[in-house]
Amino acid sequence: MLKPVDPGPQPERPIGELVHELIEGGKAYAQAELDVAKTIAASKGKALLLPAALFGTALILSLAAVTALAVGVVIGLAKFIGPLAAGFIGMLIFAALAGGCGWYGYQRLMRDL
Repeated sequence: MLKPVDPGPQPERPIGELVHELIEGGKAYAQAELDVAKTIAASKGKALLLPAALFGTALILSLAAVTALAVGVVIGLAKFIGPLAAGFIGMLIFAALAGGCGWYGYQRLMRDL
């Protein structure tokens, strides 16, 4: 068998061509990474859609429950101190609860950060 003839050293490619090829390869890699990130985000977004809607519904229903509780407190107090004073006392009770929750949340936030 005959050995193939060695054509000798290959001519060097210009640096500009090599740099252009490197940049194009980098662009293709970055685009592929971006597509992967978009696909992951879309998948997670679809998975979180129903739980987010359920949490939103739970929030609205809990607001209705707190409103019903507040009305019940005011009606219960109205028998003893009158409707206007009962409304004021009910407002103070729930404002104090909201302030306590807000203060505790702020303290936890500052502690955890």
